[in-house]
Amino acid sequence: MAQRFRRRRKLIRPGLQLRLSAKFVGLIALMLGLQFVLLDALIGQTSAEGAGGSAALSDGMWSVAVQLLGWSAVVFLPLTVLVGIIASFRFAGPLYRFEVFLKAVAAGEQPEDIRLRSGDELKELATLLNEATRPLREDLEHTQWPEGDRGGQRQAAA
Repeated sequence: MAQRFRRRRKLIRPGLQLRLSAKFVGLIALMLGLQFVLLDALIGQTSAEGAGGSAALSDGMWSVAVQLLGWSAVVFLPLTVLVGIIASFRFAGPLYRFEVFLKAVAAGEQPEDIRLRSGDELKELATLLNEATRPLREDLEHTQWPEGDRGGQRQAAA
């Protein structure tokens, strides 16, 4: 019977996960506040125009709902995409640097240590990659490679 793997810790990287979650909670709180203000304005406008009874008010509320949905889509969808892109820069940049670094190491090159910007995430992983590959990179520095054979395909020394 296969063993089932269960997550023991609910948050793997609490600081990172909570910061990212807080950005989206803040965005949603802003959206809800702005929707409340917009809804209040639209209801006030509809009730001022709707002196024709409950049928007119009911039709006016349908119009308010459609307008609210339209404004929400026009304002909040692009805002959500923008916040998502800005938040992803903190991850995408370091991941790109890791990829370039590891490709260079795999090709037998001796890349410099990975350096991340001050606001970037994944600094602990960058430090770990630097430390884990340092002996290999230092070994490559002292290895004599046959001409044109820099990709790790060493010929056996006789």
